[in-house]
Amino acid sequence: MQTRNKIFDDLSQIMTNAMGVAQGAKDEAENALKGMMDRWLADRDFVTREEFDAVRAMAQKAREENEALKARLDALEAK
Repeated sequence: MQTRNKIFDDLSQIMTNAMGVAQGAKDEAENALKGMMDRWLADRDFVTREEFDAVRAMAQKAREENEALKARLDALEAK
């Protein structure tokens, strides 16, 4: 009976260690893939979300200013 428990303990320890190694390999693979994706995206000159939102806000403000100036010009032409 003692031998059987020892075998199960050893198998349990091996499985626990294997799961730890597998988790480490998974984390390493995720980090490597993320690094490759970051480099690929950087090479493509994509903009970040923050940069896109900033330019979008500037364009919206410019549109509003253009509309206001057009309204002023129309008002001056009507006189």
